[in-house]
Amino acid sequence: MIQTELAIVGAGPAGLSAAIEARRAGADVLLIDENARPGGQLFKQIHKFFGSRAHKAGTRGINIGTELLRESQELGIRTCLKGEVCGIENGQNLWVVIDRNRSEIVKAKKIILATGATENAVAFPGWDLPGIMGAGAAQTMINVNRVLPGRKVLMLGSGNVGVIVSYQLLQAGADVVAVLEAAPKLGGYGVHTAKVARAGVPFYVSHTVKQAFGTDHVEAVEIVKLDASFNQIPGTEHIMEADTVCLATGLTPLTELAWLAGCKFKYLPALGGHLPIHDDRMRTTKENIFVAGDITGIEEASTAMEEGRLAGINAAADLGYISEEEAKIRSREIWDSLNCLRSGYFGQKRRESKDLMLQTGNEVIQWKIH
Repeated sequence: MIQTELAIVGAGPAGLSAAIEARRAGADVLLIDENARPGGQLFKQIHKFFGSRAHKAGTRGINIGTELLRESQELGIRTCLKGEVCGIENGQNLWVVIDRNRSEIVKAKKIILATGATENAVAFPGWDLPGIMGAGAAQTMINVNRVLPGRKVLMLGSGNVGVIVSYQLLQAGADVVAVLEAAPKLGGYGVHTAKVARAGVPFYVSHTVKQAFGTDHVEAVEIVKLDASFNQIPGTEHIMEADTVCLATGLTPLTELAWLAGCKFKYLPALGGHLPIHDDRMRTTKENIFVAGDITGIEEASTAMEEGRLAGINAAADLGYISEEEAKIRSREIWDSLNCLRSGYFGQKRRESKDLMLQTGNEVIQWKIH
């Protein structure tokens, strides 16, 4: 059995930020991640962040990840890599499979779940052919493994992930033959979309993939126009040559561990689906379990880092390393920063949904306390 004061599941932006804050306060921290290297999505984000200087604006994600790793190493944070957490028992014991060869029980006084999200898939005839993958998988291949997934790439989805990965594919030497969007208007930030458009990539709104053709890999794709109800319009089909299809069709929070732990949930479609209820300290309905990052709703890495800091500070306060008053002051500062991040056009729905989650969380947890 491994014992620690604070166990953090997930070593991405949220988990690393939480670990740094808690360890800096003096807590014994164990950071667990199923990957061979900590950092999560940051190490495949070669684009510069938006926001203010306080939110790392103008800094590339890979550089932010490097800085977080440096801080975690200097603080001596214990890490368990290639560790897959399979369950939580009694809100304190984690069942961890290490290197797929042995299992361990980790006993922690407090737990932070920063498990992130998984890419959504879209099913169509031929979707199981080699060459059809999530946009995040393609981004990992080019930016982490330095492998080009294909020469002629069709991108399905025009949100930030779709247009950012399209541009990075162009930088890596691929030909992005088109970006499709099922909605009647494009979904990503204008600055990212404009870069792809200036490179000559055509955008098709109200379009989707009807089917993919090929023998042992994708060779061509049939696209089709959609009506206002997202139904395919017969007679509008068009075949495009492509050897790769990237799906940038949204993310779903990885909430399985929170379900297994018995946390209460609320359904919020704008944030990705069923989410563990939490209060303004990031505490769930289970007293010893906190959450941070995409498990609380799909947002940007900047937001995940702020939520991680919030969870780390309040977990450390619960452990007695930070006074209640100091935790409140620092939490308020972070909430001001979070509200700033969510104040733009694209953040408004998320902010409204997060406010609804907080109202629910505070009501439920307050009721539980009394």
